[in-house]
Amino acid sequence: MKLPAIRLPLQTQLTAYLALLHLLLAGCALLLLPARPLLFVGAELLLAASMALGWWLMKRALEPLGYTRRFHDLLQDQQYAARLAAPGVTELDELVAMFNGMLGALHRERLAAGEQQGLLERLLEATPSAVLVFDFDHAISLMNASAAGLLGLGAPLGRPLSAWQDADAVFDPTLDARDIARSRDLLRQLDALELGDSRLLVDLDGRRYRAQRSRFFDRGFARHFLIVEDLSAELEDSERATYARLIRVLAHEVNNTVAATGSVLDSLLSYRGQLDERDAGDFVTAIVAVKRRNVSLGEFIDRFTRVVKMPAPELRPTRLQDVVDDILWLNREQCKARAIQLGWGRCDAVPALLLDVQLIEGALLNVVKNAVEAIDERNARDASAGGAIRVELEDLGERVRLSVIDSGALLEQASAQRLFTPFFSTKRGGQGIGLMFVREVLQRHGATCALAPGVSGETRFDMWFPALQSSAS
Repeated sequence: MKLPAIRLPLQTQLTAYLALLHLLLAGCALLLLPARPLLFVGAELLLAASMALGWWLMKRALEPLGYTRRFHDLLQDQQYAARLAAPGVTELDELVAMFNGMLGALHRERLAAGEQQGLLERLLEATPSAVLVFDFDHAISLMNASAAGLLGLGAPLGRPLSAWQDADAVFDPTLDARDIARSRDLLRQLDALELGDSRLLVDLDGRRYRAQRSRFFDRGFARHFLIVEDLSAELEDSERATYARLIRVLAHEVNNTVAATGSVLDSLLSYRGQLDERDAGDFVTAIVAVKRRNVSLGEFIDRFTRVVKMPAPELRPTRLQDVVDDILWLNREQCKARAIQLGWGRCDAVPALLLDVQLIEGALLNVVKNAVEAIDERNARDASAGGAIRVELEDLGERVRLSVIDSGALLEQASAQRLFTPFFSTKRGGQGIGLMFVREVLQRHGATCALAPGVSGETRFDMWFPALQSSAS
């Protein structure tokens, strides 16, 4: 059986060597000089001095190893701010100076790296863009506050984006079903983004984002990261300015034409007496029809101009329940005539909100009108379908949600991302400005909205008003 090799420290080996050498020399002196005591004593004293000198020289020669061991311990403990004391020996002083220089360089690099890491962390938290950093296995290793607020993920670290497509995926408990569906859809789009791609993404609420996937190298291996920038407000402002300029130009030209045409048509009516009785009736009928169409054209363009010329809201404490009650009362008769059930489904007691009553009433009238028209279109296809519109007012703590839910089901085939696109409509002959007006009113009140299919073929129009703008009733 092979025995394991025994490795002794260098100092022990040298000590053993010195001791063995001097023992051999002492033995030789004992054999060669037994009859000459003085020479024997002198030889023994000389051997003792040689042993002491050899021991002292060995300690001096091994002293750099001690400093090397202490330097190793400082590096292992990462005590880069410590320094070794110089022993006052030329050779060792140079070695200690070199060690202290290396420790100083490591200390400065560590401080710089810590400062850069702290700056990076503060920048990530302060940036309005959502940032997600992934590890080598494409699982989330870092996510800033903007990303957490945008995606609403529960326990995100260590899990890939695809994990939230599972039915049992954990989301922020404050999210409702609609927010979770929006987050799932956005996560699916982000997960499908290829390395190096920069793409415009649209969520289920119609909000638009610029997302980019890139990479950096960590210890020689590539790691991916995502940057998601919310462009909704910027693009909405740009679109609003664009269609505002377009509508102003159209309104100017159309109003000028309508006014001039109306004047000419009134002048033409004065020629009725110069025509035969048989032709006069047709002439007047044609002129009146053209005048009616001329007035309709003016009213048509006026509806567009009201969107871009909306006044600034005059906010006053108002009970939202009372505003909704007025809207329900105004639409009661027309819904009754169409056999449409209209009323409250839920009404929480919420504090008064700071609202512009006229603007909010106009927006809610538009929403209910759209719901009635959607049910009419469905009933035109299926007379036995019937219809119902219910309103729900819910206190969510930090927000108040007002929902108008109808059975029209006009969104079954519509793309949710296009619903708030200017001039897009799901109704036959729709002009696509109603939702523009509603969204503009809500944005001026600091509120948000979402229009999406509900359960059992229903359509939900949800509006969230911030409770922070509320005042005591």
